[in-house]
Amino acid sequence: MNVFLSLIVLGLLIFFHETGHFLAARLQGIRVNGFSIGFGPAIFKKEISGITYSLRALPLGGFVSFPDDDKDNDIADDDPNLLRNRPLIQRAFVISAGVLANLLLAWLVLIGQAAFVGLPSQPEPGVLIMSVQSGEAAESSGLLPGDLVISIENQNLGQGQEAVQNFVKKIQNAPGETLKIDRLREDILQTIKITPKSNLGNGKIGAQLQPNINNNVRRARGFGEVLIHADSQFIDLLNRTIKGYQGLITDFKSTSKQLSGPVKIVEIGAQLSKEGTSGLVLFASLVSINLAVLNSLPLPLLDGGQMALLLIEGIRGKPIPEKIQTAFLQSGFLLLVGLSVVLIVKDTSQLSVVQKLLAR
Repeated sequence: MNVFLSLIVLGLLIFFHETGHFLAARLQGIRVNGFSIGFGPAIFKKEISGITYSLRALPLGGFVSFPDDDKDNDIADDDPNLLRNRPLIQRAFVISAGVLANLLLAWLVLIGQAAFVGLPSQPEPGVLIMSVQSGEAAESSGLLPGDLVISIENQNLGQGQEAVQNFVKKIQNAPGETLKIDRLREDILQTIKITPKSNLGNGKIGAQLQPNINNNVRRARGFGEVLIHADSQFIDLLNRTIKGYQGLITDFKSTSKQLSGPVKIVEIGAQLSKEGTSGLVLFASLVSINLAVLNSLPLPLLDGGQMALLLIEGIRGKPIPEKIQTAFLQSGFLLLVGLSVVLIVKDTSQLSVVQKLLAR
C-alpha cells in the first residue's frame, strides 16, 4: 500500500509538471497536438479536439508535443499560433511553466498540510536513517533504513533539523576515526561503531538523514502561522535540493553515488508514507522541488536545456540551425535513457536492504 501511494504521488507530480507546460501554451493560444505522461509505447491514447492524450509504458517523465515538430501536419509554416512563431518571452513562459508548476505545487501542499492537518509538534530526539548507500560506512556499520540515531560519542544529538546538523558536523569532523553511535531499532537501543570515510578532508558515511518527525500535530494559530511554517519548510527543502545538485558539480565522484532513480524514489516514498500524512506530504514536496530543480539544469531534453537554446537564439537574433538543435536533443535522449537504465539497475540491486528491513 505504501509503495502504491508513493507511485501515485510520483505520477501526479509528473502530471502537474506537464500540465504547467500545457496550460501555459493553451492560455496563450499556442497550438498543442499531444500531452503524454511517460515515454515509450502508449498504453492508453485518446484524441480530443485535435490533441492526443496518452499514458506511456515508462513512467520516467512526460512531455507536451507541438505541431512544430510534426513535419506531416497541414498547418502553414507561418501560422502565428505555432510555438516557434511566438515571441521569445511567450516561448520562455511555456518552457518554464513546468518548473513553476512544481514549485507552486510543493508550496501549496505544504500550506495545505499546515492549514488542514495541522502543524507538527516538537520533533522527537534523534536522527532518522532514510537510506544507506551500498559499500559506504553506514552500510558497513550495520545501519539500516528506519534506524534512529540518538547520540554519537555519548553526546545527544538533540531534535529536529538541529539534530541532523549536529550529526553531520560530527561525522564531517572525524574522517577515518571510529565513532560510537547509539541507535534505536524496534525499541531496542544498541551501541555500534562507525568509521566515516574521507571525502576531500571531510568525513562521510553515505546515508540519507531526516529529522525524527512524529505524527502529533496541533492546530495553527491563524493563517499567518500557516504561511510562516510553509514558507520555512519550502525554503529549507529548496536550499537543500539546490546544494545537492551543486555537489554534482563540485564533487561529482562522491555526490553521484547519491543519485537515485525511480525505484529508489518509490522506496523512499514508501518509507516516508509509513510516518503518516506528514511523511507523504514531505515526500510529495521534496520530489516536486527536485523535479523543478532538475528540470532547470541546462541539459538536453530538460526545460533548462530548452531555455539555454532560447537564450542563445535571443543573443544571436535568429534561431539556432535545426541540425544543431536536433543533435542536441538526440544526445539528451540517449543520456536520459542510459542514465535511467543505470539508476534502475543500481536501485534494484540495493532492494536487499529494504528486504532486510521488512524481514525484521
